[in-house]
Amino acid sequence: MLRGKYRIALIALGISLPIILALAAGLGAYYIPPWKIPWILWHRAEEDGYRVLAYIRFPRVVLAAIVGASLACSGACLQGLFRNPLADPQLVGVTGGGALGAALWLMFVSSPVLGMWGLPLAAFVSSAAVVFLVWLIAQRTHANGMVTILMAGIAVNSIAFAIIGLLTTLADNEKLRSFTFWQLGSCGYATWPLTFWTLGLSCIGLALLLRAGNALNALALGTTEAFNLGIAPNRVKRQIILGCALSVGASVAASGGIGFVGLVVPHLIRIAVGADHRWLLPASALGGASLLVLADLGARTIAMPVELPVGVITALVGGPWFVWLLIRTHKEHAYA
Repeated sequence: MLRGKYRIALIALGISLPIILALAAGLGAYYIPPWKIPWILWHRAEEDGYRVLAYIRFPRVVLAAIVGASLACSGACLQGLFRNPLADPQLVGVTGGGALGAALWLMFVSSPVLGMWGLPLAAFVSSAAVVFLVWLIAQRTHANGMVTILMAGIAVNSIAFAIIGLLTTLADNEKLRSFTFWQLGSCGYATWPLTFWTLGLSCIGLALLLRAGNALNALALGTTEAFNLGIAPNRVKRQIILGCALSVGASVAASGGIGFVGLVVPHLIRIAVGADHRWLLPASALGGASLLVLADLGARTIAMPVELPVGVITALVGGPWFVWLLIRTHKEHAYA
């Protein structure tokens, strides 16, 4: 009975995602009826419509889906790993590291040699370096591994954002505006090369994360119990941290800092399908993809012709949810 409920939820999410993708591809300043999209693509009809779909809309909606899936699945994994409902990808330093790399590139480098690849490469390399530093700090201690990773992530994030604050203070108006817009998040930079690059790295990371379902179920019972069930806790931790670094690092590099997706989506999915990570992780990935595609659609259509940062939309949705979650968590601990 329970497995049937999980399957129904996954099938519903799997069916709704292509519909949302088609809807997002059709709506915008240049309206294309969603039901005509397959015909336009197949026959390459309506030259302007085909170009809008093939070179502008589809790279963007596919990138939004990749980023949403990566953030949501990573958030679900980290919440299971830390056994903390408030955990999200920012905890391990991925977001702060990416923002630091982007700030350093925009303020000091901005070399034309790498062209459009300079900023995402700088953000990704910085994200990976910060996550590696957090893991190195955790390995150098003999305390509780997950608590140390959590504390190290918070400390390194604080240092990264302190450096960013210093850089933005010294930056001129043009560079400051560029960084501020990047930090708020946008899928407007999407091109097919960038989308495929993000897809490749994110798929490797998601493959590592989706394999961790059984292990996270065992770890929910405690480290000792998981070890007795044949789970190697340290290997699972490395697998999840590496998966988050790859998928979220690539996503942050391609779209900037988009908050709350990794926090909100896993909880919505958990309410709908339960806490079994074998089903929660793929459902979170599908739900995150759908949510961010819809958020990106709202960002570019709500105030046309002005485009809002997609991070603003997710924050407006996720902020109230986060406050409610804090209140709920406090009440649960108070009555425990």
